[in-house]
Amino acid sequence: MSSVVPLGLPRRPGPDLKELVARVVRGDQDAFSALYDALAGPVFGLVRRVVRDAAQSEEVAQEVLVEIWRTAARYQPERGEVMSWVLTVAHRRAVDRVRSAQAAADRDRRAAESAYTAAYDEVAEQVEGRLEREQVRRCLKTLTELQRESLTLAYYRGYSYPEVAQVLGAPLGTVKTRMRDGLIRMRDCLGVGA
Repeated sequence: MSSVVPLGLPRRPGPDLKELVARVVRGDQDAFSALYDALAGPVFGLVRRVVRDAAQSEEVAQEVLVEIWRTAARYQPERGEVMSWVLTVAHRRAVDRVRSAQAAADRDRRAAESAYTAAYDEVAEQVEGRLEREQVRRCLKTLTELQRESLTLAYYRGYSYPEVAQVLGAPLGTVKTRMRDGLIRMRDCLGVGA
């Protein structure tokens, strides 16, 4: 059913919204009922375009109209029409609802992300670490004494090559060669790719 007025027929004037607001300020419930009837459609339409969800749009439109009832005294006729004032209030409320919904969704997403922890099997991790250490010990036993001592001083005690050479009383070149050979043997023993 169309609300278009055929050409040539005069439009029926709507209620005087400024007069209705003035009466609402004085607490006239009948005036608010008439104001509600005049504003509910445009308010809902605007809110629906912003919020998109029908149920939330109805809720926001209802909140706007209740706010108009409570704050009618704030309307200033010299600053604009009643419809502009009401639709400005409606738009602000609708945008607030969208922002609030987005913030809630963001909070939920962040909470879900922080609650998610990758599967972690502490016992398996400990067993794997123990097996790796045992394999390293076994491979260290296959090295010559000079290789084993050089690698132990450098990698487990943090000595530099010159310090290893000094502790072992061996020339620096010899220590470097033994360490290189020892690392190659360790790599092969541990099955690490070349």
